[in-house]
Amino acid sequence: MPIPMQDDDIVLSPAKYEELQAELERLQTVERRQIADRIKEARAMGDLSENFDYHDAKRQQGFLEGRIVGLKQTLERAKIADYVSGSDTVTLGSIVKVHDAEFDEDIEYTIVGVMEADPANDKISNTSPVGQALLGHKAGDKVQVQTPAGPTILEIVEVR
Repeated sequence: MPIPMQDDDIVLSPAKYEELQAELERLQTVERRQIADRIKEARAMGDLSENFDYHDAKRQQGFLEGRIVGLKQTLERAKIADYVSGSDTVTLGSIVKVHDAEFDEDIEYTIVGVMEADPANDKISNTSPVGQALLGHKAGDKVQVQTPAGPTILEIVEVR
C-alpha cells in the first residue's frame, strides 16, 4: 500500500533506515572520540597557528558534525516504506521492465526512494521523471517521459 507523501518526505526502506541509524551512532561515538583525541594531541604540540594536524582535525570535525546534523534531519523526516514487489501495479520496490521503442531496447528498473537511488545499477528514484511516470501503471501501459532530449514513450512490459 503506498504511503501518503509530502514534498519534503524522504522514503527509506527499513534496511536503509537501520543503515543510516548505525552510521549516525558510529559517528557520534567512535569518530567524534577519535577526532577529539586528534585535536587534544595536536594542541599538546604547542603553537596552533601553524599546526597542520590541529587545523586538519578541526576541519574534519566540522565535516563530521555536518554529516551528523544531516543524518539526524534525514532520519527525522524519513517515512519507512516496505518495498513491495509482486504487485501488478508499479509501486515503490517494483522491478519494472520497459521497452524503449526509440532505441528498440528493454530496460529493467527498480523503483526506490531518493536516498537509495543508484542509476548506474538501474535503481531509479520514485521522484525521478521515469520513476514518476511509471508509478501506478501496469504491464501493457505506455507512459510518456520528459527527458533532456525531449519526450519519449516507454511501454511497460513486466512488473514484479
